[in-house]
Amino acid sequence: MTVAASISNTILFVKQKLEKAEGGHDWFHIERVYKNALLIAKEETCDIEVVVLGALLHDIADSKFHNGDESIGPQTARTFLASEKVSEETIQHVIAIIENISYKGGNFEKKFHSKELDIVQDADRLDALGAIGIARAFNYGGFKNRVLHDPAILPKTGMSKEEYKNSESPTLNHFYEKLLLLKDKMNTEAGKQIAANRHLFMETFLSQFYAEWEGRK
Repeated sequence: MTVAASISNTILFVKQKLEKAEGGHDWFHIERVYKNALLIAKEETCDIEVVVLGALLHDIADSKFHNGDESIGPQTARTFLASEKVSEETIQHVIAIIENISYKGGNFEKKFHSKELDIVQDADRLDALGAIGIARAFNYGGFKNRVLHDPAILPKTGMSKEEYKNSESPTLNHFYEKLLLLKDKMNTEAGKQIAANRHLFMETFLSQFYAEWEGRK
């Protein structure tokens, strides 16, 4: 099977699997990450097949929606890619991307390194920034029935992986616990440049949010 055919089949597979997914982790999220990855990859020397498959499959079974089980995503991706007769080397690389892409509280030490992972991770993090990042944060907060903001509950940075996974803090805290930290965690130059602009937009949003919350002009 050609690479183009495999990618086309992967898109169809992901669309079907995520048909009823939460709005911040649905097919449209995958599509944006895919586009971001292609944009960043133009500036890098990389295996584009691995980048594309990694971007398309990185959230095929997000552990947040599977009782914290981090094995389902890699297993689902492996089974699908094997059925597409993708090479074992490529499958292993894509699985490594899926296993190492998540933020996990910011203290997760990647056990695997590659330019392809750098690209897909930046592409995914870009979708957590800017206008769409804000929309996704509040969409997920609503999905989990979390309060928008509670001044009495302060953000907690430096959480362990388990603390981050189990956190039920107000949605606004997520900006300080993750979103505003991403700019300085980008891997690629293209990713850093795009992230800087989106970061500024979020800071402007927060200033407006607090002004409205506190009843200021």
